[in-house]
Amino acid sequence: MAQPIPIKFQEHFQLQNIGINNASIGFSTLTMESDRFICIREKVGETAQVVIVDMNDHNNPTRRPISADSAIMNPVSKVIALKAGKSLQIFNIELKSKIKSHAMTEEVTFWRWITVNTIALVTETAAYHWSLEGDSTPVKMFDRHASLSGCQIINYRCDNSQKWLLIIGISAQQNRVAGAMQLYSVERRVSQPIEGHAGVFMEFRVEANAQPSNLFCFANRGLQGAKLHIIEVGQPPSGNQPYPKKQVDLFFPPEATSDFPVAMQASSKHGVIYMVTKYGYIHLYDLDTATCLYMNRISSETIFVTVPHEASGGIMGVNRKGQVLSVSMDEDNVIGYVTNNLQNPDLALKLASRNNLQGADDLFLRKFNALFQQGNYSEAAKVAASAPKGILRTPQTIQRFQQVPVQPGTTSPMLQYFTILLDQGQLNKYESLELCRPVLQQGRKQVVEKWLKEDKLECSEELGDLVKQTDPTLALSVYLRANVPHKVIQCFAETGQFQKIVLYAKKVGYSPDYIFLLRNLMRINHEQGLQFAQMLVQDDEPLADISLIVDVFMEQNLVQQCTSFLLDALKNNRPSEGHLQTRLLEMNLMSAPQVADAILGNQMFSHYDKAHVASLCEKAGLLQRALEHYTDLYDIKRAVVHTHMLNPEWLVNYFGNLSVDDSLECLKAMLQANIRQNLQVCVQIASKYHEQLGAAALIEIFEQFKSYEGLFYFLGSIVNFSQDPEVHFKYIQAACKTSQFKEVERIVRESSVYEAERVKNFLKEAKLTDQLPLIIVCDRFDFVHDLVLYLYRNSLQKYIEIYVQKVNPSRLPVVVGGLLDVDCAEDVIKQLILVVRGQFSTDELVAEVEKRNRLKLLLPWLEHRVHEGSEEPATHNALAKIYIDANNNPERFLRENRFYDSRVIGKYTEKRDPHLSCIAYERGQCDDDLIRVCNENSLFKSQARYLVKRKDEALWARVLQEDN
Repeated sequence: MAQPIPIKFQEHFQLQNIGINNASIGFSTLTMESDRFICIREKVGETAQVVIVDMNDHNNPTRRPISADSAIMNPVSKVIALKAGKSLQIFNIELKSKIKSHAMTEEVTFWRWITVNTIALVTETAAYHWSLEGDSTPVKMFDRHASLSGCQIINYRCDNSQKWLLIIGISAQQNRVAGAMQLYSVERRVSQPIEGHAGVFMEFRVEANAQPSNLFCFANRGLQGAKLHIIEVGQPPSGNQPYPKKQVDLFFPPEATSDFPVAMQASSKHGVIYMVTKYGYIHLYDLDTATCLYMNRISSETIFVTVPHEASGGIMGVNRKGQVLSVSMDEDNVIGYVTNNLQNPDLALKLASRNNLQGADDLFLRKFNALFQQGNYSEAAKVAASAPKGILRTPQTIQRFQQVPVQPGTTSPMLQYFTILLDQGQLNKYESLELCRPVLQQGRKQVVEKWLKEDKLECSEELGDLVKQTDPTLALSVYLRANVPHKVIQCFAETGQFQKIVLYAKKVGYSPDYIFLLRNLMRINHEQGLQFAQMLVQDDEPLADISLIVDVFMEQNLVQQCTSFLLDALKNNRPSEGHLQTRLLEMNLMSAPQVADAILGNQMFSHYDKAHVASLCEKAGLLQRALEHYTDLYDIKRAVVHTHMLNPEWLVNYFGNLSVDDSLECLKAMLQANIRQNLQVCVQIASKYHEQLGAAALIEIFEQFKSYEGLFYFLGSIVNFSQDPEVHFKYIQAACKTSQFKEVERIVRESSVYEAERVKNFLKEAKLTDQLPLIIVCDRFDFVHDLVLYLYRNSLQKYIEIYVQKVNPSRLPVVVGGLLDVDCAEDVIKQLILVVRGQFSTDELVAEVEKRNRLKLLLPWLEHRVHEGSEEPATHNALAKIYIDANNNPERFLRENRFYDSRVIGKYTEKRDPHLSCIAYERGQCDDDLIRVCNENSLFKSQARYLVKRKDEALWARVLQEDN
């Protein structure tokens, strides 16, 4: 059966299998700056290109047409540096942009990335560092040493602080390849030439030291032999013992007499050095002891480039066959190999302890038991502390130390053991408990605090429970480190740090009983409870059932706090939260109606039970809110009648949302419930919506409740714009019923819409104390005769005088005619005529009186007018008629009066007395009428006398002709 070996070898892939030419696989054309990328320059025909192999996807290399002398990829990102002659450029491949460029004054013979942000450049004369950041140019670090003259530069190294720099070169000398190095101290600005082929810097912590040492490892094969050197560069860190310089011989087998080191990498993971030789051999050396752990050939071809392999802590390289391979320590077999094959149990113990590797359990156990039996408890404690995988750090080991008797004046073995463990690092769970228990019993809590801060204790639930007996706050720190969520939250609650509970629970993905915590907090502090509840619902998905949270508030009747909580929790107005919206409104309507009113006024919610909330609003006296939510007419009517509890403007606008039928029903309900209280707003509603509701329907409602006041104000708001006769009539009626006589007077005077006959009859029936409206209607629409009859028969003669004196004197003739028809006393009529005087038509007055054969009635008035000098024909005509009818010397009047109308009087007297007619026609020279009357009545003397008087021959000729 094959013996196990201490390394793992793996071939990852062949470059030829992904299309790389054999000719392009070599030191001058292939670069590898890290285990992330391989960069190859090659030619396809006449076209130069650069192939970038991403090790995470090596089957899909990227090819770009780039002509360059050298190309190196950044160790971690897709940034490439290109060199063509003395021109240097850096590009971001992903962004397709140039980062920076520089033109050197001399050729760069070697370059590589020494960090993710820095490129080292080596020319024939000096070494430079070029930063990727900013616009800086290469900075000269040091001049090349003369010992490197004629060398091919194959590597450039630096330590982590870039205080130590190293150029590595080789040259052919006396049938061998000689190695030359230049080690440079940046701080001291001093170079040291060294004979060597490969070198590396490494930070390594020696067992006895607290800080790592900065080591420089290099190998050479010269004329005096092959050696590996390990030395500490610079001053040791404060408190450290200097690293003892190591120098060991390198073994080369007889078949490799001309072999030499070509590459060296150091593993910080395992504390070993990997050295690769020209002939493909791998050497592993322990950094602490410089012991060779393993040597063997891994490649038949030269591995010309190597880099650290981060995943395994080993190395990765490429050989001339195009193999991409890696070598790393086999953690499962290395301890057994060192123990059995190398027969070096001490080294096996060191490796196992340093790297926490399995395989040396028996060695550690035997050594521990031997030391313990010898009474060397201090060394036994060191062995137990350093044993890998904590194989000896068990409760049993602690028990053994506890059972050792303490000698007077000496430190107890138990204390020695814990002191060593504390110096080495962190105690495990059992050790932490056993150490802290007596310390806390002694009241030395601050010591435990110190250990916690220094991360010396492994925190556990048991340790937290132990510490909690002394200090709950300190216990919280333990529980946090131990990741015991339920105890952490318990401590947060007990120490009043409720605001941290939610943040912590989210962070660790734990779901405590939030309702239980909230209930306990509410018993202590209401305001903190509110803040905690708000934290539970601040995300889209609440951490606890909101209904249960509300229950906690209401258990203590904390309506105000619950309201604040729900207003925040329900701010997104989700349909699924309708029941909670209802509950929020319900609790406030029952205890703080003004708050509920404000919430409803903000219109924050729309998914609550509106019917239920409406009923509660009504009970709470918030009738406006109730009406906003009611939809059933029965409910609306019940609430709307209480107008004293509603804003009038709002109520009027509210009716704009009701149907016509519902609006009318509500108006009826309001008037029926309290007409005095509700009338004004009903009028406002009717006025605003009369077009929609219909004036007729509204009039009917007001009349139904005999509310003529309401009808008056309602119709008054629309009558001036309405063309509906009914509106005007009803308005007149309402004005009369409410004794608004001035308004009755105005409307009958100004309106041209109402039906005059209907209004006249109504006003007559109304028997108003003021008859002026009736007078106006009758005057406007020629009902004067009816007016006179009505006024006289109802003993309202004074209004007749008012009418003819102040309203319309011109209608006196008709008034007189009416008075004559009702047999009014002549003295009254005469007096009326005298009062009115001449503001009417005398012809009309005479006609009215004459029509009733009462012309004589006017005699005094006529004579009075003549006496005043009136020359009006109508006056004189009437006077002539009276004289003629009374045979009061009419002939004389007709001959002497110059103002009557001869034709009128002549016509009037033709039947009565032709002779008088002739006098009248003669006075007016009415030739035709006079001749006709004379001929008809054989009054030839009168005719002859007239003709003689006229001396008109033509007239004579016509009369003679008519006689013949």
